[in-house]
Amino acid sequence: MTSPPDSSDALILLAHGSRDPRWREPFEALETALATRLKRPTRLAYMELCDPLLTDTINTLVAENASRIDILPLFFAAGRHLREDVPAMLEVSQHDHPDCPIALLDPVGAHPAFVEALIQIVEQQDR
Repeated sequence: MTSPPDSSDALILLAHGSRDPRWREPFEALETALATRLKRPTRLAYMELCDPLLTDTINTLVAENASRIDILPLFFAAGRHLREDVPAMLEVSQHDHPDCPIALLDPVGAHPAFVEALIQIVEQQDR
């Protein structure tokens, strides 16, 4: 039997956002898959264009007693959104919740394991 998640340590999967529900489907599937495997609360949030928004998700997790929140951007690289827009949002959230550290992690595209996963996908394609 696995131990219950540590409600004090949460993870937010951050996607850009889209008004198209079909665009959101793979992100929602990823959230479901990770939430069942990780040993901490895992939520999907969007930067803009659809709900739940990042700031709302942070507020919800803090209300559920999260004592630390890590944010994993589901982006290939750190463009303007991750260099400017998201940090500005997090500055406000950190001000609103000073007792809950909020950390913006590197985007998934920056992780060597992500590159390896892409290599495996390419190598497994039927030619």
